[in-house]
Amino acid sequence: MIRVAVVDDEALVRSGLRLILGTAPDIEVVAECSGASAVDTVLGSRADVVLLDIRMPDADGLTVLRQLRAAPRSPAVAMLTTFDVQEYLAAALRAGAAGFLLKDTDPEQLVRAVRTLAEGGSVLDPAVTRAVIGGYLAAEAEATAAEAVEALTPREREVLALLGEGLANPQIADRMGLAPSTVKDHVRAVLGKLGGLNRVQAAIVADRAGLVTSRPPIGGAR
Repeated sequence: MIRVAVVDDEALVRSGLRLILGTAPDIEVVAECSGASAVDTVLGSRADVVLLDIRMPDADGLTVLRQLRAAPRSPAVAMLTTFDVQEYLAAALRAGAAGFLLKDTDPEQLVRAVRTLAEGGSVLDPAVTRAVIGGYLAAEAEATAAEAVEALTPREREVLALLGEGLANPQIADRMGLAPSTVKDHVRAVLGKLGGLNRVQAAIVADRAGLVTSRPPIGGAR
C-alpha cells in the first residue's frame, strides 16, 4: 500500500485529492494538513509520497520541502502548483522535488503519478514542463546540456533518455531488458557523471540535450 500525505492550505483541495486517491486500491492517504504542521505531520505518518503545495500563506512550501528531504527517511515529494508560481519552480527542483503537478490534474493521471513517485520515478505535468526547464536552465543553452551528456556511454545515454520520460527504475528495466539492479547502477552512474543531479534535474538535462523525443502522460508509460 502506498502511503500518501497531502499538504495544502485549502481544505477543499485536500479533501478533493483524498477523494481521488481513495479510489485506488493500492493508495492510502494517511495524513492531510496545512503547511504550519506539515513536517511533523508528514514524518509522523511515515508517508511514502507527499503532495505539497508550493506556496502557502501559513508556511513556505520550499522550506517544508527542504526539511522533508533532510529527514532520515525522506519521502518522495511532488509540488502542487498553478500557472502563476514559475519563480518557485527552479528553487523547488534544486531542493529535491521529485516532480510538479497542477492542482487540477486529471484524476487518472494523478493516481498514475503517485504510483510512479512511489517507485522512485519523477513526474512533470506537461503544462509546466517548459516552465521548469526554462527556470532551471535559463542561463544555459542546449549545447551546454549536450556537452554534459558527452561523458556518458551509449547505454547511459539510453538510460538518461528514459529518465527524461519520467520512468522509474522498474519501468526502465522492462524497457531495456535489464535487471533492476543493473539499471540502478546505471542510474547512479548517470546522476554522478552529470554532477550529482537528482532524477528530475537529469530528466530536464535529457530534454534540453534532445534525448527525449516524446513524453508520455503524467506518471510515465504504463
